[in-house]
Amino acid sequence: MSRRLDPRNWASLRPFGLGLRKPNNYLELWKAFRSVKGNRRYAWRILRQGTCDGCALGTKGMRDWTMDEVHLCNIRLRLLPMNTMPALDVRVLSDVSALAGRTSAELRELGRLPYPMIRGAGEKGFTRISWDQALRTAATALSDARFGVYLTSRGMPNENYYAAQKAVRALGSNNIDNAARVCHSPSTVALKQTIGAAATTCSYTDWIGSDLIVFVGSNPSNNQPVAMKYLYHAKKEGTRIAMVNAYREPGMERYWVPSNVESALFGTKITDEFFGVNVGGDIGFLNGVLKHLIENDWIDGEFVEARTNGFDDVRQAVAGQSWEALEALSGSTRQEMYRLAELLGRARSAVLVWSMGITQHSFGEDNVRAIVNLALARGFVGRDHCGLMPIRGHSGVQGGAEMGAYATGFPGGLPITEENAARFTELWGFEVPGAPGLTVTDMIDAAHAGELDVLISSGGNFLEVLPDPAYSRRALRRLRLRAHIDIVLSSQMLADCDGDVLLLPAQTRYEMVGGVTETSTERRIIFSPEVEGPRVGEAWPEWKIFTSLARLVRPDLPLGFTGTPEIRADIERAVPFYEGIAGLRRFGDNVQYGGRHLGFRTPDGRGRFSVVALPALERPDGAFMVATRRGKQFNSMVHERLDRFNGATREAVLMSPYDADRLGLPDGTPVELVNAGPSKKRTFRGKVLRAPLMPGNLQIHWPEGNVLIDESRHSPDARIPDFNAVATLRRLDRGEVTTSA
Repeated sequence: MSRRLDPRNWASLRPFGLGLRKPNNYLELWKAFRSVKGNRRYAWRILRQGTCDGCALGTKGMRDWTMDEVHLCNIRLRLLPMNTMPALDVRVLSDVSALAGRTSAELRELGRLPYPMIRGAGEKGFTRISWDQALRTAATALSDARFGVYLTSRGMPNENYYAAQKAVRALGSNNIDNAARVCHSPSTVALKQTIGAAATTCSYTDWIGSDLIVFVGSNPSNNQPVAMKYLYHAKKEGTRIAMVNAYREPGMERYWVPSNVESALFGTKITDEFFGVNVGGDIGFLNGVLKHLIENDWIDGEFVEARTNGFDDVRQAVAGQSWEALEALSGSTRQEMYRLAELLGRARSAVLVWSMGITQHSFGEDNVRAIVNLALARGFVGRDHCGLMPIRGHSGVQGGAEMGAYATGFPGGLPITEENAARFTELWGFEVPGAPGLTVTDMIDAAHAGELDVLISSGGNFLEVLPDPAYSRRALRRLRLRAHIDIVLSSQMLADCDGDVLLLPAQTRYEMVGGVTETSTERRIIFSPEVEGPRVGEAWPEWKIFTSLARLVRPDLPLGFTGTPEIRADIERAVPFYEGIAGLRRFGDNVQYGGRHLGFRTPDGRGRFSVVALPALERPDGAFMVATRRGKQFNSMVHERLDRFNGATREAVLMSPYDADRLGLPDGTPVELVNAGPSKKRTFRGKVLRAPLMPGNLQIHWPEGNVLIDESRHSPDARIPDFNAVATLRRLDRGEVTTSA
């Protein structure tokens, strides 16, 4: 990697970008230092000895396998207090009405959950109970009950996912799902169909030295800050970076990498080419790019002929899609589509990267298929500096699905069929059900309809993650038992319930005896050892909670684990491509399944093109396409009200200057968005903020904007919620409330 200074990539001549709108990464370091007062030595050991529990880029301590430099990002720093804070005073839970109205951030700051607690139906608060009482209460409720289990990805290791799904299947159900459902489930579906594996085909190393990297609906500057250091080095090696998005993300325009002297001083210009598209217009744009590739003979014919199937069908399909239709859907032009096609056509290598701007649509699977088509057409799979990368936002997402904590998949990503169920029945020694279970949205729908009795939620917060929080709140109330396994308090724990509510304290990954593993975006299974430090109350590892509960309900079954090494050995037997996980036992130990490049894993060893039809999107005159975005947060954990990349507060309604001027709306104008869907009217109130956004499109923050989202809209195969809406906008009169309830 080049060490020479390169002023061509500098973002500004102002040292450290002083006076410019951008995050102050050194201030973040100071805030992190202050936030762990009293536990700084423990926090330092976590940073040096643990595998990062933030995004899924994966580091061993503060190093990785891509470059020999220090990595330390704001996300990880913001998670330190949760990993090091002392226990909360359980007396604050004696009357939950005293906590009403507190944000989840304020609830987290109260401290760690130290003991099992219960709130009986109709009681005003929680009381402390023993683990034996808690588990027996849950086991009694689970006997002959209709139940569902959901696991979030907040730092959850592979061992917890695997033990939980095995316990649930021992109880005779496939009703287990995890956070991958609302993040990258369309990627899972589409990649399995097209390349035979639901994982990235390349490594981070392939970014550096690639001719081109294309980000589609992805913003790593906010969500995977460590990635910006890779992009800095990629730029130094001559890589061009393109972005396809409705919003020209400021952090992707220029970024100051704090741990690199040159970038810290002068910043780095990141994006070379920006391609604006409508919210929901990606397929129109990407199909137009493919149409240009075909018409200009920029197809890698040798690769297509030798390594793929279905190209002729796709050629005919895009030939039948008019430029007028592609432009109308995408919001872009034929010329802009040509510009990206030329970049791809002349590139010898390219990596295509996408995230939730692509997946969280009712046609998310087709969005991913359209991206895969471009990579197959140019032969950008299976060689250096090329690949398809669904970049993961959380350290547990990739492994969660591969461990089988999925309503539609067994360990190893095998589909739930009678044949595969028989395989695991033989392996585990108990009957495994052979029909798919309830996804997370199915569980909430079932609870809302009175068709679910028990819900166990390990982490997560349905009131902040899923569309229409009021709908989720009603569903949570109608259960016979809710069990919340977590590290800290969340608002959903305090929601009323017609039955009992259990709070079960969990350990962090750094507290688990025997260590644990995570699987990064690049398919690297990384060991994270137990880190010496204080321990909180009676917190248990989640694998032990689920295993103990299952053994109480089914004492006749072989379900015991003595520790995480035994779980890893079981994983290796159940998931052949995780070979080597059982041998991981020291800091830095890792194995990358599939190697640097993952080839096609389809039955015939060939990639598959997909005919991708144009979705029928309708936007009435005067209406806007509205997308939900992330700000200064990690998942639904909001760290600050202000996003220093763009100056947006949580109530901001991001709008193009063209639309703001056309409607006479100065910045700060209070407005109301109305989604008049088929079932009911949904509203969001906020304040206008001009932003480099495509006209006709708006963005509001997630989870605050979830009040505008229709909970009934899902993608057909992955069942991911559609976190977008069509809405009208009106200016609020003076005196009206200016923020959403």
